[in-house]
Amino acid sequence: MKLTREYVQQRYDRLAPIFDVLEAGLEGLFFKRWRQQQWVNVNGQHILEVGIGTGKNFQFYPQNSDITAIDFSPKMLIQARNKRDAQAVKVCINLMDVENLCYANNSFDTIVASFVFCSVPQPRKGLKELHRVCKLGGKVVLLEHVVSSKPWLANIMNVLNPIILAIFGANINRNTVKNVQAVGFNNVQVEHLSHMVKLITATK
Repeated sequence: MKLTREYVQQRYDRLAPIFDVLEAGLEGLFFKRWRQQQWVNVNGQHILEVGIGTGKNFQFYPQNSDITAIDFSPKMLIQARNKRDAQAVKVCINLMDVENLCYANNSFDTIVASFVFCSVPQPRKGLKELHRVCKLGGKVVLLEHVVSSKPWLANIMNVLNPIILAIFGANINRNTVKNVQAVGFNNVQVEHLSHMVKLITATK
């Protein structure tokens, strides 16, 4: 099955009203702690969050920064805007596809994405866009689940990936570290949070 933008968008639109409930268990056990670790590395005046989803990272936003956030699912953005208004979060939210960003070159000091590039149909195209809009000397900070570093588990993930992709619209066997290295970022650093979850930091 070929992953398309339309398929992924429909999947997230469909899940948007119950997305936080579906992930509540994992969020409490792992994701919230990992998000907090990710945002410790985020700084600068102009920050872009890619794949804002329902706004799970709002609580980690740094003070005194101009933050822009995007997602390509209209219904996920409804959830995010409602949460933004309820929590009085200062953020500009836009409907946009990471593969085609409508921002000028060298716009952001730091770009953040949490569990996004498993679902981007053309991940290297999306990462090239991040590289383009990142300022020289700026950085990207990615929290991603990737193919396992354990060969036996990686083999299982490769076998199961077509099924997961068809049902959920997400890949479980992406090698996002190599993709980041391939699009021109420098000083790519990886923190292994688990066998399948990595915190990836790189500079332009």
